[in-house]
Amino acid sequence: MAGATGAPTDSRLMILDVDIRHEQGAFSLQTRFRSDGKLTALFGPSGSGKTTLVNAIGGLVRPDHGRIVVKERVLVDTKADVFVPKHRRRIGYVFQEARLFPHLNVRQNLLFGRFFTPRRERRASFDHVVGLLGIGHLLARRPSTLSGGERQRVAIGRALLADPQLLLMDEPLASLDEARKAEIYPYIERLRDEGGVPIVLVSHSVAEIARLATSIVVLSEGRVAASGPAAEILRHTSLFAQTGLAEAGALIEAKVLRHEDAFGLTVLQAGAGLLTVPRLERPAGTRLRVRLRARDIILSLRKPEGLSALNVLPGVISSIEDAEGASMDVQLDCGGDRLVARVTRKSVAELGLTPGLPIHAIIKSIAFDPEAVADTRPGTM
Repeated sequence: MAGATGAPTDSRLMILDVDIRHEQGAFSLQTRFRSDGKLTALFGPSGSGKTTLVNAIGGLVRPDHGRIVVKERVLVDTKADVFVPKHRRRIGYVFQEARLFPHLNVRQNLLFGRFFTPRRERRASFDHVVGLLGIGHLLARRPSTLSGGERQRVAIGRALLADPQLLLMDEPLASLDEARKAEIYPYIERLRDEGGVPIVLVSHSVAEIARLATSIVVLSEGRVAASGPAAEILRHTSLFAQTGLAEAGALIEAKVLRHEDAFGLTVLQAGAGLLTVPRLERPAGTRLRVRLRARDIILSLRKPEGLSALNVLPGVISSIEDAEGASMDVQLDCGGDRLVARVTRKSVAELGLTPGLPIHAIIKSIAFDPEAVADTRPGTM
């Protein structure tokens, strides 16, 4: 994937290769990035160009200049006068609203997606997709009887049964409340890890992309501000100053070590050390992706004693970066896990913080909210 500057890097097989320019009224879109991730998030504030870009990939917008390649198949090349129409791109599309047919039941809505794929090219198993999304008990019901989360799962299933080479999801959770989001997150994670179809997800939520994305493209005013692996991009809090600074930070891998039922806690083993969090309903050994927000980390020159905080991780300062206003971002190496703490310039000066200095990162257990921890599998970071 491209690095923090947005420039392409190596020549590995890319799922998605985009280099386009497009004028739409007063708005100018100029994006260049490559992705080999399982779930690529297009992130940015309203008006940054996310929807225009995803519509160009899907064939709903014809860019003025450039190329779009999906799995080595050229969909757009303006120099060669190539523009594959949307109905021939083999790209599934899931919108904010499920857009199910109200007069058809769930089974009929799902099967509708197959009509656009020649029989000889059909690969997706109906039973597998239904099982993957957990919608087997809904097949006889009409859309009007489903919850918002259930409708979105059916919409995803319909798109998958069209055997797409790529699945575009344009803010599919934006219209759902927190309870419905919590319901559908595990299914998108499972789809990312087991579905076999790469996903491009449009989102303006840092918490959402931190939980779901394997790679991130940050858009700002029609330009790519940065792109790369999710764990790398989320550590640069300056990229989220306008939209999600409070949620940005580090992503680390951990596994459930044990539960302390008497205290309602779960102990996780990470490279950085042990992390104690409010009890998780996952069995011991479960692999997790954990988000440690920059705002939730306090730094100490010495290992603290007599504190209520249960999480104290030793590490070394790797770099210190300027942030907005009176703040600075202190990048940490804690046992191979790369964390970031947002502190004041005054704290940096008074503590004498410099690269190479040993440090202790203090994290409150209550800093972990339900969206901060998600199931994962090797290779999804």
